[in-house]
Amino acid sequence: GAAPEAWVPSEIELARRAVRKRMDRRRIVIATVSSLVVFGGLIALLVTSPGWQTFQETFFDLAYAREVFGGILSAFKTDLVILFFSTILISVLAMALALLRTTRAAASAPFRILSTGYVDLFRGIPLLLVLYLVGFGIPALQISWLPTSTMLWGTVAISLTYAAYVAEVIRSGILSIHPSQRAAARALGLTQGQTMRHVVLPQALRRVVPPLLNDFVSLLKDVALVSVLGVPEGVRQAQIYASESFNFTPYVVAAAIFLVITIPLTRVTDKVLARAIARQSAQGTA
Repeated sequence: GAAPEAWVPSEIELARRAVRKRMDRRRIVIATVSSLVVFGGLIALLVTSPGWQTFQETFFDLAYAREVFGGILSAFKTDLVILFFSTILISVLAMALALLRTTRAAASAPFRILSTGYVDLFRGIPLLLVLYLVGFGIPALQISWLPTSTMLWGTVAISLTYAAYVAEVIRSGILSIHPSQRAAARALGLTQGQTMRHVVLPQALRRVVPPLLNDFVSLLKDVALVSVLGVPEGVRQAQIYASESFNFTPYVVAAAIFLVITIPLTRVTDKVLARAIARQSAQGTA
């Protein structure tokens, strides 16, 4: 047979496309002008301020930044080590707390009470205070078989605090699974433990990936708080350089190193969240 004729847009469709193009161009122009006005105004305010020259020399001394960059970057490796081990400790402790708080067994009542008390305690005390109490308090006990490393106890303090928050995130994911999922699994002959392991937890963890990534980004930044214990990590090294020269450029260098890592992680978190929302919308659950 004859080949089908190619589709040709009607005049109405062509007019719609023209209108959409004009609207898109108008939005681009408005966004560009608005951005230039706002950012240009902020830049002008900075460079015309009376103390701009002093501010630039104190915070953005490029020669000094190049001088201290290597030392701060080397010390930043300590932050990554603390991040690695605290992530492992947090994952294990948070999962145990979440499971204890959601278990329905009568014999586990005292453990539910203890886990609830733990979460309330460490969510109620600022992380900085926990660092002081654990980092200085436990070594002060002078128990012979306990290590006195401030890096170790700083890692423990961060893990104790963040485990309480992460446990609540995981628990919310577990509670979001409809009870019919458990009932169906039990009807198929699965035990309570098998139901939790093979049915509830896989779904719950997928749902809480975005908030867990947000917690991970926050953890990466809060690792720097171990500097209050004297741990020679990135921020502490920047503080040493700044105290030697009375120049705050090392702090800006340390902040830039953190940004290089946290901004990509934040963008990944946004993409994962957008994908999760799209998936839920497609399933009719959003």
